[in-house]
Amino acid sequence: MVTTITDVLNIWNDMGVFSYVIPFLLIFAVVFAILKKSKILGDENDGILAIISVALGLLSLQFDFVSQFYAIVFPRFGVGLSLFLVILIFLGFFTKGDGTDLGKLVPFGFIIGIGTIIWSLSSWDEWSNLGGFGGWFAENVWALLVLGAIIAVIVVASKGGKKGP
Repeated sequence: MVTTITDVLNIWNDMGVFSYVIPFLLIFAVVFAILKKSKILGDENDGILAIISVALGLLSLQFDFVSQFYAIVFPRFGVGLSLFLVILIFLGFFTKGDGTDLGKLVPFGFIIGIGTIIWSLSSWDEWSNLGGFGGWFAENVWALLVLGAIIAVIVVASKGGKKGP
C-alpha cells in the first residue's frame, strides 16, 4: 500500500521513470523544439520532426550514459538554484524593491552556474574516466576558490579606479 509521496517516488524510481522516461521526454522536447524553430525541414513536417526526436531520444538512453549524467547534474542544479534564490532574497533585504538592482544578480548567477557545472562534472565518474579533472578538482577546490576570489577582487578594483572622459 502506498502511503506517502516518498513511496510513490520510490515506486516511480523502481519503474525507471527518472532514469528513462523523464530524460527521454526532455531530450525529445528539446530536439523537437530546435528542429521546429530552425525550420530545417520546412513548416509542415511535424511527423518527421517527431520521428527524428523520438529516435534521438531513444538512442541517447541506450547505454545509461545520459541517465547517469542526469542523476548527477540535476540534483546539483537544484542546489545551485537554491543558492541563487537565497542570494535573491538577501538582495531583496537591501534594495529599493523597484527592480533596478536586479542587474547585480547576473555575476552571482554566472558564478553559481559555473560552480554547479564544475561540481557536477567533478562528481561524475564517467568524466574522470574520460580524462576529466574529477580527482584533481576535488584536491584543489579551495586553492581554485581563493584564486577566483583574488581575480574577482582585482577586476572589481581595476574597474573602480577608472574614470570616464
